[in-house]
Amino acid sequence: MSEIFISSFLGMAEALTRIFIIIIGAGLLVRKKIITKVHIDALSKITVIVLLPSLVFSNTLMHFDPGLLPYWWALPLLGVLMSLVGVFVASALFFVDFKKNRNLIAISSMQNAGYLVLPIGQVVYPDRFPDFALITFLFILGFNMLLWTLGKYLVTATDSRADFSYKTLITPPAIANVVSLFIVLVGAKNLFPKVVLSSVDLLGQSAVPIATFILGATLGSVAFNHFSKLFNISRVLIVKYFLLPIITISSLYYTGIAGNYPLLADFLVIQSAAAPASGLILQVRTYGGDIQRVSSIMLISYLFCILFLPFWIAFWHTLV
Repeated sequence: MSEIFISSFLGMAEALTRIFIIIIGAGLLVRKKIITKVHIDALSKITVIVLLPSLVFSNTLMHFDPGLLPYWWALPLLGVLMSLVGVFVASALFFVDFKKNRNLIAISSMQNAGYLVLPIGQVVYPDRFPDFALITFLFILGFNMLLWTLGKYLVTATDSRADFSYKTLITPPAIANVVSLFIVLVGAKNLFPKVVLSSVDLLGQSAVPIATFILGATLGSVAFNHFSKLFNISRVLIVKYFLLPIITISSLYYTGIAGNYPLLADFLVIQSAAAPASGLILQVRTYGGDIQRVSSIMLISYLFCILFLPFWIAFWHTLV
């Protein structure tokens, strides 16, 4: 049992190390003032308005074939369900000061479903990575809709700007998600020439490393003497690294999913303990919000992720 735990833990830690090298490098560039706030803001807007929609649009039209996966719709629903459970659990913990801490609910419940998880899959599941990537892609179809609507509404909330407006739910990535999915489902994706999709895909492929770089640059600009209250940080970490993994692992264990779909079960455990979505940083930088508060708690969350994500996947492997 100990050998299984150690090998699983080390494999996951290696995958996380690759990502954190990029984050640390970007943070150092900010600390040395080689990269400035103006650079980061410009990159954030380009990523949200151009690169992420290109990634969503090209991936959907090029790789999604509902005819080959008759039950494909279950994975987007799992993406929505996991996020909604996270929002519900986080809202319960922040109930007494919900309005004041709405942005922390987003950090607690919206995980880095793609940029963090896909590199992990490449390292931990090299022989099954195409299947892992497809699971990730379909999961993100549902997850992104919540991240770029409800997640954006929550994380950009401030004491001075907390009123709800449907306009706040309309973002380029969300639009690209809906439009591309509609095109595929009505059978119109062949109307787009391959050369056009390849060009859009070329833009989209840059979204993952650039978003990771923006995340690192933003975390690197955190003022270490202006962290949020310990009580708030503790609640975020409890939801993200204790309650959500426990709920997910319990559900998988008692439903027997692991026996029939072991790769899917591993994937869901990874998602449940993944660090906060880098898209939240993009949203705050692009649409406004308390960037210092959000980035400081995300920095702490990413540091804890180095320990807890490998722990939970290792624990899951010993359990099954």
